[in-house]
Amino acid sequence: MSAIVRKLASVTVLARTVDDGPDEDAFLADAQKYRRELLAHCYRMTGSLHDAEDLVQETYLRAWKSYKGFQGKSSVRTWLYRIATNTSLTALDGRARRPLPTGLGAPSSDPVDDIHERAEVPWLQPLPDDAGDPSSIVGSRESVRLAFIAALQHLSPRQRAVLVLREVLQWKAAEVADALGTSTAAVNSLLQRARAQLDAIGPSEDDDLRPPESPEARDLLTRYIAAFETYDVDRLADLFTAEAVWEMPPFDGWYQGPHDIVLLSKTHCPAERAGDMQLIPTTANGQTAAALYMRNPATGRHEAFQLHVLDVTADGISHVVAFHATTFAPFGLADTL
Repeated sequence: MSAIVRKLASVTVLARTVDDGPDEDAFLADAQKYRRELLAHCYRMTGSLHDAEDLVQETYLRAWKSYKGFQGKSSVRTWLYRIATNTSLTALDGRARRPLPTGLGAPSSDPVDDIHERAEVPWLQPLPDDAGDPSSIVGSRESVRLAFIAALQHLSPRQRAVLVLREVLQWKAAEVADALGTSTAAVNSLLQRARAQLDAIGPSEDDDLRPPESPEARDLLTRYIAAFETYDVDRLADLFTAEAVWEMPPFDGWYQGPHDIVLLSKTHCPAERAGDMQLIPTTANGQTAAALYMRNPATGRHEAFQLHVLDVTADGISHVVAFHATTFAPFGLADTL
């Protein structure tokens, strides 16, 4: 079993209490409490924040329509997860997976070569963190980290559903079988194949990731921001680990090692001097992040450019995914500074 699955297996078990057939108003009020965690669940299934939001809406619509048939044999939360999972499976039928550039199967790119945008690829999207306690996301931060979400994209939708329900939400095999309308043997087989797939992908995440509020993460982010804002990109080399990876969908290339990452910035970054870039600290997928604004020479204003999501370890920054500025709005980030 991969490291991320082993870690997820130790998270807090989802509470499931039996409801006594609530009236409609009480049911609707109770159901709304689970909106955020259902969003995280649909995001794990799809890799898309936009799709997840639509699926949560569809989940509540289906729940409202079928409320009178709710027998109270399980908790409202469990019932909503069943609906959300099956709604996601229906939506994923025939759809292409959402990769990051590293998931396309190509070797690392030459940083001085031209970069190629692939707008037709349905790229993986970042997830804004809950405004409250990050632990309010069921399954904890590990279950929404980019590396785990990217790894899930290598699984078939049903394998994905079984792995998430069994390893993240800690449902029993019989409960998953009942939710998916299949047998316990089929669930165990799907789980076994899902684990084997993740193991074949290789290490999907460093278990040593530092949370955004840790002193190490704060210090590295401060130095990371300073290197960009002072246009001293050579300083970035000291912040990355030896095997660090940089990728920036919708461009399909990815780059490995501090030298290549710095050379990429020098070759393709439109900034020319100190002050051209401004970065605002934030968080995404339970990880350290920063919103980068680039000065527009025509207007002199700093405009949304990239959202950087960082893997911060004890040895430095091991991975950066620099998402396009179209991801800013769900994070409450302005288009210009």
